[in-house]
Amino acid sequence: QVQLVESGGGLVQAGGSLRLSCTASGRNLASFPMGWFRQTPGQEREFVALISRSGESTDYAGSMKDRFTISRDNAKNTMYLEMNNLKPEDTALYFCAAGDGRTIVSSIPSSFRYWGQGTQVTVSS
Repeated sequence: QVQLVESGGGLVQAGGSLRLSCTASGRNLASFPMGWFRQTPGQEREFVALISRSGESTDYAGSMKDRFTISRDNAKNTMYLEMNNLKPEDTALYFCAAGDGRTIVSSIPSSFRYWGQGTQVTVSS
């Protein structure tokens, strides 16, 4: 079993930056591909980025590719999402997720098995 806990969310002005963290417990994070998703009330969960087990391969949603950076430190069992030039439309509950180590993960939420509870990011205009 894998437990994921997000942190680092908060209130920031447009143009500002935040770094989200996702810390895993229960298993070695290096065993799992990881990802970030976000969700606003009444909307489906939206893909943000994903990263391979080693961190060498990443993928981003097109609208965030130039502003967000996903990374991981397997020694610390932690994944990060650096978000720059934030916009009001980035306001959402951000979730980290981990694959099960056997299924190929993608931008589809159901390809991930483990989820955190989310951290709120609010960007004011």
